[in-house]
Amino acid sequence: MAQPVKVLIVDDSRTTRALIKRSFAQNPDIEVCGEAANPLEARDLIIKDQPDVITLDVEMPGMNGLQFLEKIMRMRPIPVVMVSSLTAKGADTAITALQMGAFDCYPKHNVAPGEDAFAGLGRLVVLAARSQPVSRIQRRTPSAPVSHAQTTWGNSVDLVAIGSSTGGVEALEEVLSGFPQKSPPVVICQHMPPLFTASFANRLNQSMPALSIAEAQDGEVLQPGMVRIAPGGDRHLVIDNSGGKYITRLISGAPVNGHCPSVDVLFKSVAKHAGRNALGIILTGMGR
Repeated sequence: MAQPVKVLIVDDSRTTRALIKRSFAQNPDIEVCGEAANPLEARDLIIKDQPDVITLDVEMPGMNGLQFLEKIMRMRPIPVVMVSSLTAKGADTAITALQMGAFDCYPKHNVAPGEDAFAGLGRLVVLAARSQPVSRIQRRTPSAPVSHAQTTWGNSVDLVAIGSSTGGVEALEEVLSGFPQKSPPVVICQHMPPLFTASFANRLNQSMPALSIAEAQDGEVLQPGMVRIAPGGDRHLVIDNSGGKYITRLISGAPVNGHCPSVDVLFKSVAKHAGRNALGIILTGMGR
């Protein structure tokens, strides 16, 4: 029988720590080996208990979660799941954490009394325990973009669709950095909560001036050099074809395979309307 995943909970709120611990108690694959109210306590417990995974609050007094994450990644990389509030500031900080090497970010949800606000956190922790922590701080400089990237598109690819989930923030940055200015339009479904996708799109747009990167809006006509990311929330991003032009549509719908927006929904629409003229790329995934 496999040993349960040892988890260290780091959060300055005693109530939040108790709620996370209670949620984890429902999962037989998880054992809470310790709790810390601040990074200094957490540092001692990391040495003492050697957890497999850490859940880390993004915003804490004193040394915040990002500063502590940087220290973890420098000294002893451990899979870290950041816990963040669903605010614009929290989303921006969460994207920075993912760029630094955090496994994933779990948004704090407002739920009805009696409901488990951290119901999905345990699944992320178990997945994180199977991963290899990668510190962006210590990573080698990525190799130069492939020199033939500009010519391999030819006239055969009119549209690129990319699907990604956990690990996608790092992967998308690296992939898109090699795209030329006049590349075919790109549509992306990155499984993220609302606000997180807006922050991510803005961050990419600032760092890649050759491309026009933004959250997708309903009814946009896609042009070369445009990159559009499905906004997190309750609508799916799909592609339509009108008069030979590809147009973005945001449609309401139930989650597909647990996700909304869904990579499956986007890819099916691209296959329908672009067919062999499209290139589909799957960067990373969870579960199935």
